[in-house]
Amino acid sequence: MNIPANLKYTKDHEWVSLEGDIATVGITDFAQKELGDIVYVEVETLDQTLEKDEVFGTVEAVKTVSDLFLPLAGEIVEFNESLETTPEKVNSDPYGDGWMVKVKVADVADFDSLLDSEAYKNLIGA
Repeated sequence: MNIPANLKYTKDHEWVSLEGDIATVGITDFAQKELGDIVYVEVETLDQTLEKDEVFGTVEAVKTVSDLFLPLAGEIVEFNESLETTPEKVNSDPYGDGWMVKVKVADVADFDSLLDSEAYKNLIGA
């Protein structure tokens, strides 16, 4: 199970990296394995400001659809448009080319309240 130590995580299986006040968000390796083959990623919240834990989109796998929850309050400033034609990048490279959105974070201090890799490993029993 790939759980990079340089990222933060949520109980809803999103990962977050932070550069300045811009957070990159995707779903974890654990989440993509649980979902199976991802066939569609939908984000209709581009340019919207959302609160922490609000739904920012959905990910559709062969057998299920799951909501995506925003780990930090802020404005969705970018969507990984390559996922429109190649959603399987979320399966093959969840922490790289499979990222989903970039968020201009309202309060950078909130990043510290997310789970570190050890806490996330404990959550999923890894």
